[in-house]
Amino acid sequence: MENTKMYADSRTAVPSPAPLPTDEPSPSDPTPTSAAPTGGTRRLLLHLGEMALAMVAGMLLLAGLWDAAGAPLGLAGPLSRPDVAALVMATNMSVGMTVWMRYRNHGWRAVGEMAAAMYVPFLLLLGGHLLMVPAMVLVAVRHRHDPPVAVRRHPAVVALAHRWPAGLALLLTVDLWIDPSVLSPWTMLVLPGGYLVIGMARRTLGGRGVLATQLAGLAVWVALTLVAVTVDGRTAEWLVAVGWLAHAGWDVAHHRNRRVVPRGYAEFCAVLDVALAAVMVLAILITDA
Repeated sequence: MENTKMYADSRTAVPSPAPLPTDEPSPSDPTPTSAAPTGGTRRLLLHLGEMALAMVAGMLLLAGLWDAAGAPLGLAGPLSRPDVAALVMATNMSVGMTVWMRYRNHGWRAVGEMAAAMYVPFLLLLGGHLLMVPAMVLVAVRHRHDPPVAVRRHPAVVALAHRWPAGLALLLTVDLWIDPSVLSPWTMLVLPGGYLVIGMARRTLGGRGVLATQLAGLAVWVALTLVAVTVDGRTAEWLVAVGWLAHAGWDVAHHRNRRVVPRGYAEFCAVLDVALAAVMVLAILITDA
């Protein structure tokens, strides 16, 4: 008699015997036509869309850094050359793409190939914008089935990622610190107008007193704008700076109560308003000196 081992104290699950084969497929068994491949067309298109947005963001946000660094170093002339400008553009797009791909857990090999897809057309044709797009598509198709790579993010990176609206606002004002100036008084109408437009789009103006508050804010900044346009001169410049700075408090209040606009938008506006107000104050002080 064959010895049979008993596992009364074991927690190991014993698999049940497989069902006998039949001529009819089981209803729960997937058919070849119903099996969807991992990383299909939808995932590929989403990836390409994210890459495009990351490239545009890198191109727009880093352009001011080149101008800010090139002016004091005497590189304004070389940076204006078409060949150098093309490589600078490729670099800006590659940086934005790299940051986003690493944040999305793509491996360095895929990042390197995507960067090469942007640089090689520029190096070959010094402006191969049309070749860059199909080259990037080929790289994305090549890696469409790659599993995401686990990335350990530093707490500082995680904190910066959560505060991306503030970082975006600061990057947008980099070039203004090189040549500070005072904005037109009419720009203050954008401040309350943006809240009304977003509130109507999101249908968040229906709460008690919400619409009345927004209209009151609109009336205040419209009045401030009209006064600044009327008085003109240095007084008008100070009114514009104060108007932008005061709107930062409006942003903070909306960021805290989470009403009307998304919190990310309120955070972005608060940092942008403070930065632009500081730039305008600096411009006024430099002119007075």
